[in-house]
Amino acid sequence: MDRMILVTGATGTTGSEVVRQLTARGEKVRALTRDPEKARTPSGVETVRGDYADPDSLAAAMAGVTGAYLVCPPGPGAAHDAALVAAARAAGVRRLVKLSAIGTDDPATGPSGTWHGEGERAVRESGAQWTVLRPSSFASNTLTWAEAVHRGEPVPNMTADGASGVIDPRDIAEVAVRALLADGHAGRTYTLTGPAAISVPDQVAVLAEVLGRPVTARNLTPDETREFLRTAWGFDETRAEGVLTGLAYVRDGRNATVTKDVPDVLGRPARSFREWAQDNERLFRAS
Repeated sequence: MDRMILVTGATGTTGSEVVRQLTARGEKVRALTRDPEKARTPSGVETVRGDYADPDSLAAAMAGVTGAYLVCPPGPGAAHDAALVAAARAAGVRRLVKLSAIGTDDPATGPSGTWHGEGERAVRESGAQWTVLRPSSFASNTLTWAEAVHRGEPVPNMTADGASGVIDPRDIAEVAVRALLADGHAGRTYTLTGPAAISVPDQVAVLAEVLGRPVTARNLTPDETREFLRTAWGFDETRAEGVLTGLAYVRDGRNATVTKDVPDVLGRPARSFREWAQDNERLFRAS
């Protein structure tokens, strides 16, 4: 049977890259999105509508699929993961790769870790060959600083000097592609990091060097961070408190994990934050 890979979250940070890399390899790809008309996917990709709350749309998306990349927004009850897994099981999908998050097995990371944990459990109990990916902080998260950098304003630092094993999303996608296509990854949980732990001040310093001009950071207290999350990002109180728990985890130095999972899977070093910044510097320059 021909191989068909379904990518959920196909227009997101890692999903779009998984689609790109699979297509570049000549694989048959089906991209799941809520609005196919707005999706920009490579030529030859089958783009279909799907909604986690619409079982019929998920069943149609899974039909004929041999492997699936599962990306779900975390939330209470892991309903999205459960819906995808149920559709995959009914369709006989043989291989599942779930995007989770680092620290999912540590309650100190906050509610997001608990939600991801429930999603992981659904995948592990699916009956399919499964692989779980637990990436650290995405290098692309710093794109939220772009407007401040354009204006020459300090970027918000909500984690003080706490470091994370910041990872290039392209590496996450490449590991996902290996797990979807190659044997030897079933039953594995990979903690994916960059080559070194790096703090927000260190990332700011790298951006300044790459851009060739000053970039500064403004340290926010937990109370200032709470207000920033509510006013700048529109978070309600419950969501803000959950994020604050995760930020405290980083600020206290508990996310400074660096693993060899990326090089072990890919056979090359993980990309550094500097490499990501150099490849994306145009996004931090005013147009």
